[in-house]
Amino acid sequence: MVDVTAKPATSRTAVAHSFVRMQRATVGSVRRLKSPKGDPLEIARIAGITAAKRTSELIPLCHPLALTHVDVRAKLCQNGIEITSSATATGPTGVEMEALVGASVAALTIYDMCKALERGMEITELYLVKKSGGRSGTYVRSAAGARKRGKA
Repeated sequence: MVDVTAKPATSRTAVAHSFVRMQRATVGSVRRLKSPKGDPLEIARIAGITAAKRTSELIPLCHPLALTHVDVRAKLCQNGIEITSSATATGPTGVEMEALVGASVAALTIYDMCKALERGMEITELYLVKKSGGRSGTYVRSAAGARKRGKA
């Protein structure tokens, strides 16, 4: 692991994004809560939060962090489900990986919850939206990097 002993503890926040592309019929089934396993959006939210908290167990050389807040949101769109994950901590290293792991595992959970409805779903657009804190300061993904998608 990188030695962060000398780095000051600062407030750090990161937001990540992922998208699960699916057929409109699958979106309709999710909207009506017709997944054989229950509510995919709520289960994905819990899975993403849990995964963010365990990031250092999943990614070698990632520092274990005492997260002070994690949030995962899943929103239905015309052609899939948009996921946003955020993580916050005060410490000597950033929380980008925690936010990205939360978004990733939430997307994987959506796939698992909906695979009986559609096997051809795609997990796409996993990226860091923004981060703040630390020596490198604030990063915000440019608007040109984001795609437009249909509204629910």
